[in-house]
Amino acid sequence: MGSIGIPSGGCACGAITASSIASKMMSVVAITNGGRVAAGSLVATLQSVGAAGLSTSSKILLGSAGSALGAWLGRS
Repeated sequence: MGSIGIPSGGCACGAITASSIASKMMSVVAITNGGRVAAGSLVATLQSVGAAGLSTSSKILLGSAGSALGAWLGRS
């Protein structure tokens, strides 16, 4: 199973899909940083996750955090 949500945002297969949310994010970051996207930035990290996917432990951690957040929001 691929990483949840990342490919649908435009980060998949090692490249960013044209006219996607990811391409718009990369454009904004590049414009504000003089044409560069810094290694370790949110855009670079999302691109890496979209290309390689998440490890099982990361999926468990994110799933647990999402479940806790959902439960907390559901009480409101």
